[in-house]
Amino acid sequence: MHDLIIRNGTIVDGTGAKPYSGDVAIQGDRIVAVGKVSGSARREIDAAGMIVTPGWVDIHTHYDGQATWDPLLAPSSWHGVTTAIMGNCGVGFAPVRPTDHQFLIELMEGVEDIPGAALTEGIDWKWERFPEYLDALESKPRAIDVGVHVPHAPVRAYVLGDRCNTDYAPNAAEIAEMAALVREGVEAGALGFSTSRTLLHKDKSGVHMPGTFAGSDEMLAMGLAMKGLSHGVFEMVSDHLGDDDEWKWVKGFVKETNLPVTLVATSAGAYEGDKMFNIAEESRREGMDIRPQIAGRPTGVLQGLQSNFHVFIAHPTFQREIAHLPLAEKVATMKRPEIRAALLNEESGIRNPILGANINELLARVFPLGDNPNYEPDREQSVTGMAEAAGVTPMEMMYDLLIRDGGTELFYQPLGAYQTYNFDFFRKNMQHPNVLFGLSDGGAHCGVIADAGMPTFILSYWARDRVKGEQFPLEFLVRKLSSDTARAYGLKDRGELRPGLLADINIIDFAKLRLFRPEAIHDLPAGGKRLVQRAEGYRYTVKSGQVTFEDGESTGALPGTLVRGGREAVILDAAA
Repeated sequence: MHDLIIRNGTIVDGTGAKPYSGDVAIQGDRIVAVGKVSGSARREIDAAGMIVTPGWVDIHTHYDGQATWDPLLAPSSWHGVTTAIMGNCGVGFAPVRPTDHQFLIELMEGVEDIPGAALTEGIDWKWERFPEYLDALESKPRAIDVGVHVPHAPVRAYVLGDRCNTDYAPNAAEIAEMAALVREGVEAGALGFSTSRTLLHKDKSGVHMPGTFAGSDEMLAMGLAMKGLSHGVFEMVSDHLGDDDEWKWVKGFVKETNLPVTLVATSAGAYEGDKMFNIAEESRREGMDIRPQIAGRPTGVLQGLQSNFHVFIAHPTFQREIAHLPLAEKVATMKRPEIRAALLNEESGIRNPILGANINELLARVFPLGDNPNYEPDREQSVTGMAEAAGVTPMEMMYDLLIRDGGTELFYQPLGAYQTYNFDFFRKNMQHPNVLFGLSDGGAHCGVIADAGMPTFILSYWARDRVKGEQFPLEFLVRKLSSDTARAYGLKDRGELRPGLLADINIIDFAKLRLFRPEAIHDLPAGGKRLVQRAEGYRYTVKSGQVTFEDGESTGALPGTLVRGGREAVILDAAA
């Protein structure tokens, strides 16, 4: 007798093969049969009319602190993610000296917008060295598996102290000490090393994070620390992927170690003439594994009274009269005619070039989400477009939209790559064979971004809902969200529905799969706020053979653990 049989589903197995009707049998934590399954089970799930897929493997999250206190790791677990990889972008919480706890908290707060008070209250700091951090992660049961990189910034802080984020150039001995810490962590089971070389990443005080200006000798030494190991992904976010000098040492690392690199480009130069993708393709032909990461849509800042940002946030009247109030009182105050007049007559205090200095131009790419979010809208659906149709100014329109629905409306502002008001750029690059789907940033950007539902968006939008251009086959997207990401990190025991692999499975009512409007909740330690986005359509999520979620609600089962790199994945013989 099997433990669980999923019957009559449309199986999309993660290999890229066409969907087919069949059953999946599970014994313990493993899949033992796929196809037509006879016999009985202790529990059966009828998946008629649903798709049955592998669990998603999300390679770009920031649950480094949350994973030490939260067993569910929502919102990612609400969206079918059964394995989350964290420690990205060079930030994390190990290794760490006892005197540097607050430094790493403020760094994470600045770079990834995770409330510092929540991190201070939630993290128990039962570690100093990276292997001890891995042990702490492994000691806590969860609904999903987690894996982690050794992040550059804590390594730099551990070795260089107060000089870690200055223009001090470490000497050979200090670089060697940092490299030894990287190797120690990866040997202990970290999945790789991560770093950031973008000016976008700053700590709470506005200081660029450690490693931003590190020389290529240091960068290469951190990577070469993994040389000779059977695993070790080098993850990097960089402003310099349009520059030949950056590519020189990246390719040098891959050639010398035969280890993979995954890259997040943060400058336009990397995409001009498809430079990044062309180099990745050339490298692939030369036997080098260089994998750009891309999301299924632009990263979107969420404006609104529930968010940490909107166009009136820096106005003197807002700061003086409204900012400190609860949401209902904010709305009531903003409905007063004299407050409305004052705010509309004041000059905006926004000076962030990323968010836009010209307010009218900015609001031409800001869109109310409503109850059924549309992430590929036309200009006419923007705040400016709506204002032009109504014969009012964009700021007047934004003001009135902000306070409707009790102030719960949120506004999507795509960052970059949306000048054409379509996703053709994303479709072109998502289909590139070297590209990995990533950048959900689950667990991060709590006050202004809610992209942890990216797998749900990719599946529902790109396989079913898109009308502005071509879609993708369902089986292609499932493969990119499961086996492609699992294989990129050497996780051979998951990502496909195949006998012998882990029973990490989603059972989805694909016709009903959708995202709701993001909302603010205050469930982090110390009452910390985060923006989250719920989904509908995930009927069941199975992790290691146990049903962990039913219709979006946790069952209480916590079969998840720490995934350690370098431990040979066990693929059981189905016949056994």
